[in-house]
Amino acid sequence: MKAARFLLKLIAILLAVGAAVCCVIAYWDKIAGVCSTLKSKLCPCCRDEEFDDYADWED
Repeated sequence: MKAARFLLKLIAILLAVGAAVCCVIAYWDKIAGVCSTLKSKLCPCCRDEEFDDYADWED
């Protein structure tokens, strides 16, 4: 009986971890957006300037 309880607990833990991973995958774009917003609000000096490298490209 102990083995069955242990197995059921293990299965429950694996299902919970799987559900958490699925949620992270499903909402990855929203999670990344929130992290980016928090980063820019908390540290204004760390703003991403992606296109600064190509500022003189059109000149």
